[in-house]
Amino acid sequence: MKLTPDVYAVILAGGGGTRLWPLSRLAQPKHLLCLCGEDTMLHQTYARVLPLIPPERMMSVTVAGHGETVRAQLPAIPPSNIVVEPQGRSTGPCVGLMATLIHKRDPDAIMVSLHADHAVEDEDGFRRVLQAAIEAAEAGHLVTLGIVPTEAATGYGYVGRGELLGRVGGHPVYVVERFTEKPDVATASTFVGSGRYFWNSGIFVWKVSRVLGEFRRLRPRLHAQLMAIQPALDTPRQSEAVARAWADVEPISVDEGIMEGAQDVVVIPADIGWNDVGCWTAVADQSTANGDGNVLTGECVVVDCRDTFVHSSGRLVAAMGLEGIVIVETPDAVLVCPRERAQDVKTIVDRLRAEGKQQYL
Repeated sequence: MKLTPDVYAVILAGGGGTRLWPLSRLAQPKHLLCLCGEDTMLHQTYARVLPLIPPERMMSVTVAGHGETVRAQLPAIPPSNIVVEPQGRSTGPCVGLMATLIHKRDPDAIMVSLHADHAVEDEDGFRRVLQAAIEAAEAGHLVTLGIVPTEAATGYGYVGRGELLGRVGGHPVYVVERFTEKPDVATASTFVGSGRYFWNSGIFVWKVSRVLGEFRRLRPRLHAQLMAIQPALDTPRQSEAVARAWADVEPISVDEGIMEGAQDVVVIPADIGWNDVGCWTAVADQSTANGDGNVLTGECVVVDCRDTFVHSSGRLVAAMGLEGIVIVETPDAVLVCPRERAQDVKTIVDRLRAEGKQQYL
């Protein structure tokens, strides 16, 4: 697969992964961990795109404290292509910042925005869909990849499709009618049953000029802040300029702040075995289970257990007579919960924060 030389990939590497506590922490969030395979999720994301886009046009944006780790995990990427936010401000400002940096280098460039913490089973299929999205972006559309849903999941946002615009490389391209954030079970079931909705992957492709035009129209204050930063980008003044602006930047997601109100947004379906690895059951789904449905990593002994996930970071973990349980052991904390409550682990992190137990975050 050969692309024009003006396509850049930006890996967003700033998430916290709080639902994967106690392994995922502020100092070492999930995308910097080896959760689904021998490589970290960040490096897997990089390797997944590498056949399409060379390292000199691969970029990443992360938060303070993680810059050196990201550079160490992605040594082939030029250091100037790894940008550090002074504070996390959700995906809107960081996507806008990277689009502004790319636009300064090449106003005609196309930007692929990806998250560092997703798993994809069909990587060849992913690259084929991504190439189709790049071609659609060349025509001026703002493109999102819509994951073909396998269940009425309530932990994902949904993208509703409208009319078929045409096909690119054999892939259908639909007008986006609406974005819906994490619906309830009944609504999600209706969406999936209609066949007109996809999970929102958060993977976007666009010309940087087009998306910055939407920032100017929909988020004029943020756009003005980005334009104030632009002269300092790719200079020794970059960090200082970003820090000064970030102290007053509105935290908002690119989905809510831009895509929900943007013009000419299209979706390309992607049936690629995608998983956002958002909780411990998702990790279990990406792992190999034994005959009793148990997934065991590290030093574990289980007796008469079924459908149980056990992760040991060092100490022996022994379990008996359990079904549908998650156990995660780390040197300073142990999580035990039913599999059906794995999505709620973030509430434990919230409780620890409220009680001032920062050493466990």
